[in-house]
Amino acid sequence: MRNENADNERKKHHRGRRRKKKGNIIANVILVIALIVFCVSGFQLFKIGKGYLDGRSEYDKVRKLAVTDDKNKNDKDKNHSEDGDDTFSVDFQKLLEINPDTIAWIRFPDEPSQINYPVVQGTDNSKYLKKTFSSNENTLGAIFLNVDNQKDFSDKNSVIYGHRMRDGSMFRHLQDYDTREFWKNNPYFYIYTVDGRILKYHIYSAGQVVDTSESYQTTFETDEEYQEFLNMTQSTSLYNTGVEVTTADTIVTLSTCTSASDNHRFVVRGVKEEETKQ
Repeated sequence: MRNENADNERKKHHRGRRRKKKGNIIANVILVIALIVFCVSGFQLFKIGKGYLDGRSEYDKVRKLAVTDDKNKNDKDKNHSEDGDDTFSVDFQKLLEINPDTIAWIRFPDEPSQINYPVVQGTDNSKYLKKTFSSNENTLGAIFLNVDNQKDFSDKNSVIYGHRMRDGSMFRHLQDYDTREFWKNNPYFYIYTVDGRILKYHIYSAGQVVDTSESYQTTFETDEEYQEFLNMTQSTSLYNTGVEVTTADTIVTLSTCTSASDNHRFVVRGVKEEETKQ
């Protein structure tokens, strides 16, 4: 009986050791998998962070190369826009040497002052989704004019696209216009063209739309059709700005994605209020 009991104890002991060993193996496998997931996630975060850093650095270099924001600057060979005591100028020759697709520069004078970029126009609307102004592969992409629009912004509705980046770059801060108070303090943006024109736009509408919205219509057969479009842009605005827009006007629609869904966009619409040339 004692030998039988001893055998049973040994068997229990061996089974316990086997279960413990098996448990250790499973735990080690889980640990290895967790480490792999952690490393892969860390690498992806590193890539994203580096992409943001590289993109911001590139656009900073472009600004330093081609933009002058100096109240004492008065070069007649460049575009100038006086905003308070500042004089803003763009050397388009330098920009065209970097990228012949350059057509303009967009700038918000106050907030969101982060929006201060060259504007390009590709052969289609996908070219600059993941390609920067300097043609580097980067998720920041570039600010670009709709391929169907005229480069001189003479269309009734010119559409400019830009990404909504998490680091606050590109068109991320368009969504600041979701409140009337922000619009009231920052109602204008400027577009500088290669041919020396300065276009001042008064923001009259802002809101969320779907990517199939009529907001992206660029040509209109009749004034009546255009008026219906303008009515839509005002009725879908988050607030009433009181800015008057007529069929004699041209507008620019700035568009970016939102956090709502892949099918939603946030748009800010401005009517051309003034055009100067120097």
